[in-house]
Amino acid sequence: MDKKTMNTLETRLGEEGYRKLIRIDNPELHQFIARYVELCNPGKVFVSTDSRDDIKYIRELAIINGEESRLAIDGHTVHFDSYYDQGRDKEHTDILVPKGLDLGPTIITKDRDEGVKEVHEILENIMDGKELYICFFCLGPTRSEFSIPCVQLTDSSYVAHSEFLLYRPGYEEFVRQGSKARFFKLVHSQGELDERKVCKNLDKRRIYIDTTDDIVYSTNTQYGGNTIGLKKLAMRLAINRGSKEGWLTEHMLVLGINGPKNRVTYFTGAFPSLCGKTSTAMLDGERIVGDDIAYLRQKDGEVRAVNVEKGMFGIIMGVNSKDDPYQWNGLHSPGEIIFSNVLVTEDKHVHWIGKDGGVPSKGYNHSGEWFIGKKDEKGKEIQCSHPNARFTISLDAFENLDPKINDPSGVPVGGIVYGGRDSDTCVPVEESFDWAHGIITKGASIESETTAATLGKEGVREFNPMSNLDFLSIPVGKYIQDNLDFGKDLKKPPIIFSVNYFIKDKEGNFLNEKTDKRVWYKWMELRVHDEVGVIETPTGKIPRYEDIKRLFKEILKKDYTKEDYGKQFMIRIPENLTKIDRIKEICETKVSDTPKKVFEVLEEQRQRLNKARERYGDYITPDKL
Repeated sequence: MDKKTMNTLETRLGEEGYRKLIRIDNPELHQFIARYVELCNPGKVFVSTDSRDDIKYIRELAIINGEESRLAIDGHTVHFDSYYDQGRDKEHTDILVPKGLDLGPTIITKDRDEGVKEVHEILENIMDGKELYICFFCLGPTRSEFSIPCVQLTDSSYVAHSEFLLYRPGYEEFVRQGSKARFFKLVHSQGELDERKVCKNLDKRRIYIDTTDDIVYSTNTQYGGNTIGLKKLAMRLAINRGSKEGWLTEHMLVLGINGPKNRVTYFTGAFPSLCGKTSTAMLDGERIVGDDIAYLRQKDGEVRAVNVEKGMFGIIMGVNSKDDPYQWNGLHSPGEIIFSNVLVTEDKHVHWIGKDGGVPSKGYNHSGEWFIGKKDEKGKEIQCSHPNARFTISLDAFENLDPKINDPSGVPVGGIVYGGRDSDTCVPVEESFDWAHGIITKGASIESETTAATLGKEGVREFNPMSNLDFLSIPVGKYIQDNLDFGKDLKKPPIIFSVNYFIKDKEGNFLNEKTDKRVWYKWMELRVHDEVGVIETPTGKIPRYEDIKRLFKEILKKDYTKEDYGKQFMIRIPENLTKIDRIKEICETKVSDTPKKVFEVLEEQRQRLNKARERYGDYITPDKL
């Protein structure tokens, strides 16, 4: 350690903090911390290890300083963000890139020199009179080839508390790796707060990701998606690193499906928002490993996956006792949970949109004192909770947690599933012909339709390859090529499937029940082990009626008619051809350096569809195939 760094750390961290830090033999870490301690100029610095006492200190400070408040159930607390700080700030979230680097038209970037200069100006003295928390975490299991150590600097005890629930402790991992640690760096300040302890200077809200130095900056915001740096922000850093090293960072759940004779088969799954991702991760009777982000690596010819996190930062709207039994039980049991932007009643219980029971007549929420019919300054009625209200909880609060969640070698992946919100094209479940066909027609072709209730105009299809578009830090074409390359040398590549929970008939009625997905995953589990047959269609392989009928009876205890099967698994030629046209146009106009393989596979699919159309017509029921 150089003399200047040592003097800064000794002076600003105090004896105990300095002692904790120098246990980590990493000069780069020391210099990074010294630099931002001097820049942000906090009145006090606390260095946290993995100890219970250190974590308890931060958790209790969140109550003392008003960032959280206790609720009626032991261990439960509530946090409120500013009324105008309720979601990811896409407008001010930029990838910082060196001059001359172009990531393509779909990825928002900013000149790195300009961005670093701007955010440093915002950070200068921003923590004056506040306490800075220096916390260490690990993305992925510790003592693993998946492990990425991270250091978080923040003046928000709520942010630090959230990360202790969501991520594995990393102090000892830093000590273990020492100077060899290739770590991510996260700098956050919530800035000046008002009397409600929410951010005042939202005009200076900035979220910048510097992939050159592996640093995430976040200022003047509290909302978790902007501030919990290890989540989607560090995900951009990991995507960049994985692309260079030959592994994948995916916006994916990891789920264990119980098969015959006590067999467990693991699946990953990518779904855009509002497409059933969390409900799939928490599938009744199965095992959750993770609900949001996965690292995938090749090991001995197979794919292994880990959950990057150990907790869930979940959307709470709509969670109810019937559809979400695991979450419901976890959220009503004593234990450490942070609720955010929900309604708090006078008796310190919480309510949210879609919760069992009637809406309380009054309470306190993200708008302050609340009552039914309250409107904001624009005349818009304020709901009891924000639609993006959240809960932060450790996964060990759920009874369906898979015991392999912390396995350093990850879990073997038998299947990869892609799904979107699609009313008129794709069948409920389908297997790809091979790896490239799956990556291109299932993953890279994901579209999700907006809904009138939540996202404005209904039926607008949003292109979202692998459900990862918002988080890419590399060109889309390069990202698709990385996925194609990843499967080339595998002895037994995972089977790639698509699912669609939202297919409708011509009258606009859903053809599936919410619980039907349990059958689709049991069928996919059997397909991974080649224990049921398929019917080949122009777009992929679909289940045989007799297999699905049996599974509906065994799993859901209900009859499944051939009429329902025919409607659900009908191949819709015109809609599929139109989708190919849409994807092809996007790849030609909005994606730079699209791999040639994409156009080849799409053209092959077009030819199969046209050939089938000539023989069977526009709409083909499975019995014809």
